[in-house]
Amino acid sequence: MANLKRAISIEESLFKDIDQLAHQMHISRSQLFAIATRDFVQRQQNRQFLQQINSAYNDMPDSEEEKWQQQVRTRQRRLVEEQPSSR
Repeated sequence: MANLKRAISIEESLFKDIDQLAHQMHISRSQLFAIATRDFVQRQQNRQFLQQINSAYNDMPDSEEEKWQQQVRTRQRRLVEEQPSSR
């Protein structure tokens, strides 16, 4: 994948922390930014996915829907039981 060069503005104190950490890790600042950005993007995607899952499970049936579902299951059971056996 092609690398792009972009200018960004950050606080001087953060830049110093980044420079120090990159030096400690024996990687370039660009590599550190790439690692940190990938991690941040992945965490955001995971958070969004979790919100979607939670949203789907929050749509649970209310008591009226549960009553209706039970009635449907009861009718279905009766229909199955009333059918003659194919044996």
